[in-house]
Amino acid sequence: MSIRIGIFGYGNLAKGVELAVRNHKDMELKAVFTRRDPSGVKIKTEGVPVYHADDAVKLKDEIDVMILCGGSATDLPTQTPQMAEMFNVIDSFDTHAKIPEHFDNVDKAAKKSGKTAIISVGWDPGMFSLNRMYAGAILPDGEDYTFWGKGVSQGHSDAIRRIEGVVDAKQYTIPVDAALDAVRSGSAPELTTRDKHTRECFVVAEEGADLERIESEIVNMPNYFADYNTTVHFISQEELNANHSGIPHGGFVIRSGKTGLNGEHKHIIEYSLKLDSNPEFTASVLVAYARAAYRLNQEGSAGCKTVFDIAPAYLSPQSGEELRKHLL
Repeated sequence: MSIRIGIFGYGNLAKGVELAVRNHKDMELKAVFTRRDPSGVKIKTEGVPVYHADDAVKLKDEIDVMILCGGSATDLPTQTPQMAEMFNVIDSFDTHAKIPEHFDNVDKAAKKSGKTAIISVGWDPGMFSLNRMYAGAILPDGEDYTFWGKGVSQGHSDAIRRIEGVVDAKQYTIPVDAALDAVRSGSAPELTTRDKHTRECFVVAEEGADLERIESEIVNMPNYFADYNTTVHFISQEELNANHSGIPHGGFVIRSGKTGLNGEHKHIIEYSLKLDSNPEFTASVLVAYARAAYRLNQEGSAGCKTVFDIAPAYLSPQSGEELRKHLL
């Protein structure tokens, strides 16, 4: 039996989910839901219907896992608890400071409905979170360092686009090379948020919009830009389309630690990603965790979980015997 997948929203991330589902033989795309007019939304999978978001409740018995593809700024805080009342759900909520609050809200809804929800799935939060946890458990005497980029942050770009007067935007996160080199040296430097990254924004504004206000809202936005050196460039839509159409990203998680009687031996654990397509890679992580949500719910598990709570074997289509034989 195939795991029946629903996609809620149909932007870049959702399009990546649609493509990722094709690579999993134990899954099938059952439906796509959009807040737009469904007749105007064309997907790549033949024979799969597109419904209005309000019709999701009508298919609650036909979808095993709903993958939520909205933005973290305003969509997921309300959508994930609402959908968890009807479906097993996965989301990519990435506002780190608000994850505990989001977890509590989703946990209440999922426990009430008997569904399984996994939040903040992707590469950070997600795969990077796991690597921070593993490295810290292995090298307790040490420091974690996370560097993102250079690449386009979907969540930060979306946050800019929601500012009044903004037509379109792309935001690049850029590691500071000197900080990265210092960490790799094993010197365990003390670095502030501002020391590690800069943020560069390319913004298309409405004609006649107050550019000073828009720039001020961007650079002072809490949880997104306020703690970074941020540069804002106002450009035309044509220039944005020509020079900033891709969505690459990546980054590094580094643990600098010591062992020995007096900490005389230094160790560096480094995990890195280099991604041609941020949304397609994030989507691939979401789809793997959809398998885990389905399996856990079949076992009777209910409530909200994060990547920390999911045993790795639940992500793989291989059996335990196959994993032990080929990968252990």
